[in-house]
Amino acid sequence: MPKTKPMNAMISERPPNAVVPRLPAGRSLHHVSFFCEATEADHVFLVGDFNHWNPTATPMNRMPDGRWMASMELPHGHHQYRFLVDGKPQLDPKASGVTLDERNEPVSLIAVS
Repeated sequence: MPKTKPMNAMISERPPNAVVPRLPAGRSLHHVSFFCEATEADHVFLVGDFNHWNPTATPMNRMPDGRWMASMELPHGHHQYRFLVDGKPQLDPKASGVTLDERNEPVSLIAVS
C-alpha cells in the first residue's frame, strides 16, 4: 500500500518558485458582502477596482428572497465598484458614497476597515 501524506501537509505545500502575495504591515484582509436588490434580473455581476473592472470576474448569487449577493476578502481602504444587472451598470443605493471613476462615470464607494 502506498504511503500518503497527512491532508494538512498536502494543503500547505507550495511549488518552490511560488510567489506568495503579501500585504504591507497593517493591511489585513476583511470579509465584505455586497447585496444587490435586482429581483427581476437574470444575472448580476460585481465589478470594481478589486477585480480590475472585469465584467465577468465576480458573479453574484441569487438568494432565496431574490436579492443577489457576493462576498470577498478586501484590504483596508476605499474601493470603487458597481453592479452589472443584466449587463447594465447600477449604483449601490446602500454604498458608503458615490464618486467618479477615471472615465468620469459615477461609481459606488465602500470603506473597508
